[in-house]
Amino acid sequence: MANEEDDPIIQEIDVFLARSLLEKLYLFQYPIRPASMTYDDVTHLSAKIKPKQQKVELEMAIDTLNPNYCRSKGEQIALNVDGTCTDETSTYSSKLMDKQTFCSSQAASNVSRYAAAVYKKGELHLTPLHGILQLRPSFTYLDKADAKHREREAANEGGDSSQDEAEDDVKQITVRFSRPETEQARQRRVQSYEFLQKRQAEEHWVHLHYYGLKDSRSEHERQYLFSQGHGLAENTELIKSPSEYLMMLMPPSVEEENDKPVAPSNVLSMAQLRTLPLADQIKILMKNVKVMPFANLMSLLGSGTDSTAVLRCVQQVALLVQGNWVVKSDVLYPKDTSSPHSGVPAEVLCRGRDFVMWKFTQDRWVVRKEVAAVTKLCPEDVKDFLEHMSVARINKGWEFMLPYDEDFVKKHPDIVQRQHMLWMGIQAKLEKVYNLLKEHLAPKKQEAQSAHPLLVSGEQRVNMAKAKVKQNYGQLEKEFQRQKAEMKSTDTSAKTDVPNIRIKEEPVSAEEPMDTSAHEGLNKGLVNGLHSAQGPTEPVNGHLPAGCVDRVAQELKAFVSSTFKKQFVLTLSELKRLFNLHLASLPPGHTLFSGISDKMLQDMVLDTGCKQILVPFPPQTAASPDELKVYALWEAGDTYDQHRQVLLEIFSRNYRVRRNVIQNQLSQECGEDLNKQEVDRVLKVSFSSVVGLSQS
Repeated sequence: MANEEDDPIIQEIDVFLARSLLEKLYLFQYPIRPASMTYDDVTHLSAKIKPKQQKVELEMAIDTLNPNYCRSKGEQIALNVDGTCTDETSTYSSKLMDKQTFCSSQAASNVSRYAAAVYKKGELHLTPLHGILQLRPSFTYLDKADAKHREREAANEGGDSSQDEAEDDVKQITVRFSRPETEQARQRRVQSYEFLQKRQAEEHWVHLHYYGLKDSRSEHERQYLFSQGHGLAENTELIKSPSEYLMMLMPPSVEEENDKPVAPSNVLSMAQLRTLPLADQIKILMKNVKVMPFANLMSLLGSGTDSTAVLRCVQQVALLVQGNWVVKSDVLYPKDTSSPHSGVPAEVLCRGRDFVMWKFTQDRWVVRKEVAAVTKLCPEDVKDFLEHMSVARINKGWEFMLPYDEDFVKKHPDIVQRQHMLWMGIQAKLEKVYNLLKEHLAPKKQEAQSAHPLLVSGEQRVNMAKAKVKQNYGQLEKEFQRQKAEMKSTDTSAKTDVPNIRIKEEPVSAEEPMDTSAHEGLNKGLVNGLHSAQGPTEPVNGHLPAGCVDRVAQELKAFVSSTFKKQFVLTLSELKRLFNLHLASLPPGHTLFSGISDKMLQDMVLDTGCKQILVPFPPQTAASPDELKVYALWEAGDTYDQHRQVLLEIFSRNYRVRRNVIQNQLSQECGEDLNKQEVDRVLKVSFSSVVGLSQS
C-alpha cells in the first residue's frame, strides 16, 4: 500500500486494437544517413517485394547536388558499371551514380510481441506488426562492373580468326546416368544451402507503388492505424484482467523448434532406449551393432534384465554365428527396399548376406571373390555384407570380427542346438538357390568352430619342436640306422671317386660356420647332427662325401626357396635367424647339422633366383654387416613381380624414399595410374620388408 501511494496514477488511457492492417503492416529500418540529408528529401524510384520470403528491394534517388556528394567518384562508378556506351540495359543512364538500391533482411524471426502505436485524443491505438525489415545498401552494381571487366579481358585475349571461333564451339559432351535418389539423399539435398537459394530465386518479385509521406493515398492508409469501432464488441480481446493483459503484451519466450538441436533419426539415447519394450530394445541394439556377444548385450540392457527373456527376444532378430549373435538379414533389409549401390531388391540381398553368415558358421575365414562368384552381386554389396561381421586381413581374406564365444556355447547347449537346426534349413535353401557344390558346403577345417586362432611366439615354437623330437626319437633312431647302413655300403665307391669330385672350396678363415650353439641342447651329444661314436662317414680332406653334400644342398635349397616365397625381402641377419629356428625343429641326425657356413647360405640364396640389393645405407648407420646385406626374390610368379622389381630398383638407389616418389615411379614403369590406396596395398601385400628399409 505504501508503494502505491508513492507512485500515484497520473492519467488513464484507453487502449484499442486496430485490425484493418493486420498481416499487412511492416516496419522498415533505414540505414543512417548524413545529417544534411533527411528522408523527406529522398525520392523512392521503385519498390518490389517477395511476400513469402518477406524480402523487399527499394531503389532510391541520390541527391547529386548535395555538397557531400563526390561527383568524380560517382562518374567513375558509373563508367566501371556501364562502360562508355549507354543503352536500355545501363544501370546509370545519366553517366553518374544517381541512385542506390537497398535490400531487406529480417530483423527478428518472431514479431508477434511488436505493434505500431498511434496516440490521438487520449486514446492509444495498437496495430500488430507482420514483419520488421532492415534495409541495407546493395552492391550488385560492383558485381556487374567485375563481369564487364572480365568480358573485356576475354575479348582482348581471344583470337580474331573464324577458325579459332569454330574450334571453341566444339566441345566434348559426357553423358552420365544418375542413380536413383534415396530418401536420405533427397532430404540432404532439400536442406542444402544451394537448394534453398534456388527456391528463393524462383519466387517472382511483386512490383509496388511508392507513395510519399504527404501524398493523399498515404494519408488515407494512415487512417487504418486507428480502430474503426470503439464498441466493446469489437475489442473483447482487451477486456482482460491485468495479469492476462500483461501476458498478452509480453508473452513468455518460447524457444522455436528450429532452434533446438535435433538428433539424427537413427540416433537414440540409452535413456530413451530403456523406455521401450525389451524386444524393441534388442532389435535396435542389434540393428546398430550388427554383431555382439551375449554378455555385451546383457550389459547394455541394464541390471535386473531377465536373461531368459533376452534369449527369447534375441532369437527373433539375430542368428548365432561362432557363439556370437549376428542380426538377421531381413532386419537390415526390410521388404520393399533395395540396394543403394545396385538397386537389387531386398530379397536378393538377404539371400546373399545369409550365404556370408552361413560361410562364417563353417570357417573363420571367407574369401570375397568366392562370395561374389556364388551370389552374383556387385562388389559394393558384398563388401557391405562382409564389413557387417568381419575384418579384412592382408593375403588371407575376411576374418570374423569376434572370437569364438565358448562360454555361451557351454552354458546354453539347447540354444546352440536350436540355432544349428535353423542353419541346416538355411543351408538347404541356399543349396537350391545357388546350386552349391561340395567344395562350398564342406568346411576347410572342422576344428575352426571349436577353437579360436592362437598367437605362438618363437620360443613356444622351439619348445614344441623339442617335445616333438623327444616323442618321435625312437622312430627317428631307426631311420638313422637305416641311413647309416646305406651310407656304409657306398663309402668305398665314394672314397675312390674323390679326385673326380669338384666341390667349391672356401677359406675357413674368411667365413666361419654359422653359430648353432643355441641348439646344442637339442643334439644331446651329437656332432653335426650324428652320434660321435657312430659317424656314418669320415670327412675326406675336410669335405663330406658326395651323397651327403647333395642331400645338404637339396635340404638347404628347399629351406631358402620356401622362406623367400613367404617373405620376398630378407637381410642376411634375419635369414640366419630363421635358419636357426628351422634347425631347432629338425630331428637329431639331420643332414643340415653337418655345418652350414655363411658363404654356403649366401650362394644358395643366389642360386634360387634371388638377387642381392645394394641398398645405399648411410655410413653412420648402427646396423651390423649382416643387416646391411639385403636379398630379394626377383621373380615369384605372382601379379606383383613387376611392381616388386621397380621398388627394388628404387631402393637400390636410395635407402629412404617418399611415398609419392614410389607412386609416380610405379605409374611410369608399370603403365598403370595407381592411386594412394593401391600403392599402400602393393607395399603392404608384398613389400613389407622394403617399407621397413625406407623407415630405417
